[in-house]
Amino acid sequence: MVLYEKSVEKAAAKGDIPRRIIILFHNAFLSLELTGDLNLFDIKKIKGNYKRDYYRLRKAKYRAIFYIEEKDLFVVYIGKRDEVYDLWR
Repeated sequence: MVLYEKSVEKAAAKGDIPRRIIILFHNAFLSLELTGDLNLFDIKKIKGNYKRDYYRLRKAKYRAIFYIEEKDLFVVYIGKRDEVYDLWR
């Protein structure tokens, strides 16, 4: 199951993230959920000392930060490249 944090849902509802980008990410997450293969898309593990393993998925100038717990995908953040990496430093 693909689950989005409330902040991601709110940004999508307000139009802060273009609808086209949201659809691209959602389709990618559905594919990941079905296959479980992180090599399908441009996905990299985020380096750092975190409690869980976070990954980033790239689509155009946007990045999605997510983690996988059991078989569920939790999307933490979707935003432009410069915004996302400032949050994860």
